[in-house]
Amino acid sequence: MAMVQALADGLIDIIVSSHDPQDVDTKRLPFADAADGAIGLETMLAAALRLYHSDQVSLMRLIDAMSTRPAKIFGLDAGTLKPGAKADITVIDLDEPWIVSKEAIVSRSKNTPFENARFTGRAVQTYVAGKLVHSL
Repeated sequence: MAMVQALADGLIDIIVSSHDPQDVDTKRLPFADAADGAIGLETMLAAALRLYHSDQVSLMRLIDAMSTRPAKIFGLDAGTLKPGAKADITVIDLDEPWIVSKEAIVSRSKNTPFENARFTGRAVQTYVAGKLVHSL
């Protein structure tokens, strides 16, 4: 709860996916021998939106922590919608219900702690430099 409050207050600057896919053979071992890591890119937004839907973190704070602040911290020409900026945009349906299933995971690795998790909200389109690169 302290981490959620620190995020809401801006004490935690950014949220990252820590996307570290592992193949099945490196995960299906005794816990102490299994490789660390899981996919995170496909569930990061939806997991963060749980904080928004539960009124713990504002939507603008989540967007800042997942886009605007990381770009500023790393000196990237990204994370903004100001005129002249690259049109890197994600269209989000805040209310779309969905369930994480192995069959729907796009990543080559399928290991996720969110298998069969129910989420509300997801990215429905992604544009990079104004070009559509992902659509549901």
